[in-house]
Amino acid sequence: MQVNLEWYRVFYWIARTGSLSRAADQLHITQPAVSHTIKQLESTLGGQLFFRTPKGATLTKEGEVLFHYLEQAFNFVDIGEKAIAEMNNLNSGEIAIGASDTLCKHYLLPHLEQFHAQHPGVRIRVTNRTTPETLALLKEGKIDFGIVSLPASDKQVEFRKSTPIQDSLVGGIKFRDLAADGPLSIEALKQYPLLILESGGSTRRYLDDYAALHGVKLEPEFELGSVDLLVQFARSGFGLAFVVRNYVQEELQSGKLFEISLDPPLPERQIGIATLRGVPLSSATRSFLALLP
Repeated sequence: MQVNLEWYRVFYWIARTGSLSRAADQLHITQPAVSHTIKQLESTLGGQLFFRTPKGATLTKEGEVLFHYLEQAFNFVDIGEKAIAEMNNLNSGEIAIGASDTLCKHYLLPHLEQFHAQHPGVRIRVTNRTTPETLALLKEGKIDFGIVSLPASDKQVEFRKSTPIQDSLVGGIKFRDLAADGPLSIEALKQYPLLILESGGSTRRYLDDYAALHGVKLEPEFELGSVDLLVQFARSGFGLAFVVRNYVQEELQSGKLFEISLDPPLPERQIGIATLRGVPLSSATRSFLALLP
């Protein structure tokens, strides 16, 4: 059965107001248009919906049944509109974010705290994954956006550059003299035990590409799963670790770690914000992204 949904809207307001003229006023159309619409609806449904009286319009038994269901339907529409308005006003909703443990701790957390303080009604879900895994989740529609380490590329994903980060080589107190000796050539790295993130992430690929560009293959003594572990192992004297300088400032200033300069130096990278190309973002997501540098 093909029924124009606008016909039901006309029927609903006649039933609500008890008058064709008042329904016409509510809908901003003419009374003849209202009358014509109800005739079409009654013809399509195969039965009379109103008794016309000098005082207005009264529902028939069939009309009462239809109004019972339409009233529920229009109430649900009203609830849906209010829910959307709540979300647009950031009183509710949800944001799903993908980020590595390191980026979550050192980059995302302060912004999460600020947003949550401003909009406590918005739920935030963070999934901790490497950059390649985060991009996979984004393309599967399981997160709204990802915080990733650049460089990264994907035809389906749009990347916005954010905060710059600088990778560096650090060691514990046993490597203090090495740090004071001046730049260490990349070829000389093979003489020292290296601590590097395990394969599969964008940071490891970036470091391997940097070494390969200069004809060197990095052969780590330990491959670890997090930057925090790299820092702990480096402080304990297990070897030289590649870490982001921005994230170990406290250790460098306190003398628990020492930075060994490299020749050629590691190029600067950036944190990136990844969104799915061509997919609209919710109000809550847009508002959160506006906080990010």
